[in-house]
Amino acid sequence: MNAPPHPSRNSPGRPKSFLAPPGAVLIAHVVHHFGTGGMENGMVNLINRLPTERYRHVILCLAGHGEFRRRIDNPAVEFHDLGKRPGHDLTWYPRLYRLLRELRPSILHTRNLSTLEAQFVGFLARVPGRVHGEHGRDVFDLEGKNRKYNLLRRAARRVVHRYIAVSRDLAGWLETTVGVAPARIHQIYNGVDGERFHPRRGERPDLGRAEFFAGAHCVIGSIGRMAEVKDYPGLVEAFIRLCRARPDASGLRLILVGDGPARGRCQAMLESAGLADRAWLPGDRADTAEWLRAFDVFVLNSLGEGISNTILEAMASALPVLATRVGGNPELVAPGQTGSLLPSGNPDALAAALAAYVDDPARRRSEGAAARARIERDFDWQRATDAYADIYQRLLTRPAN
Repeated sequence: MNAPPHPSRNSPGRPKSFLAPPGAVLIAHVVHHFGTGGMENGMVNLINRLPTERYRHVILCLAGHGEFRRRIDNPAVEFHDLGKRPGHDLTWYPRLYRLLRELRPSILHTRNLSTLEAQFVGFLARVPGRVHGEHGRDVFDLEGKNRKYNLLRRAARRVVHRYIAVSRDLAGWLETTVGVAPARIHQIYNGVDGERFHPRRGERPDLGRAEFFAGAHCVIGSIGRMAEVKDYPGLVEAFIRLCRARPDASGLRLILVGDGPARGRCQAMLESAGLADRAWLPGDRADTAEWLRAFDVFVLNSLGEGISNTILEAMASALPVLATRVGGNPELVAPGQTGSLLPSGNPDALAAALAAYVDDPARRRSEGAAARARIERDFDWQRATDAYADIYQRLLTRPAN
């Protein structure tokens, strides 16, 4: 995208045209790091759709931000870096407190465990409305049962007014494990832009390497942050086993769009197996809709998930989805209708499932069409935006405490 640079705390004087309407409600969003990811993508879609005459936003980053911020359309959205150092650094608490007292937001919206402690700071800074979002758990606590973390979560119940969960799985966990009262939990699915993410019409898009697609009859793809929890090496291992099991695998292709710690390992695995010429790892890309239209099958091999934006985008692109049976994935993928659900950490099972789709183009088309229909019926961004706005409005009208 060609959005203009966004102002930050250290930017020289901001033009007056960047200032939001004075009567708009200020929401302070707190994240650990604003980089490429599903949670950040959801924030971008939400902020871009909330009416600017009613809401203005500031994003407070514990540990910095990346170029992904340029996807926010509104140049009035400011980013502030709190400079948290790795490990148990407490120096960001007073910095956050001073910033909240200076900005005086009406709502504090934290997301995931890494920012939950900001709720205590928000309470001390007298932010009137406080909401915490759960978007998924990381690899170090996939089931959300870590005793130390849950002690923190239970303590935070006293200062958080409302909780938002992006899946029924997370909403149930907040109630049964964390002990949040059901009346304070709101489950909101992310939406997807059905105009930007649409089925392929005709030939595959031109992505700059026509020779890569020459002779390809099935392109297997995935898009996302290449972190441990996403288990991209497991997907690569399944692709290697799939190719080795077939007398003629020359028509198979694998594309992994994204970057992260696992990218180098995945590339090395493919080179060691002699399959580097059939795989493409282009790194982070902004034009993900075009890449999805180059795929025939979409795979999400995660060890844990909240609600995957990339699954929704793949479904909107009329792709069958092969996903692991974890987190919110079963809420999106209907086995035998829009894709398949598989055990996590099992390359053999994934390779066998992929083989069935490779050999059955008609199945790919029918399940992809059903996936697109499900998106059009149930996952509209305007519906999600209205639900967030309703929660924000409830926070604004609740008695102060």
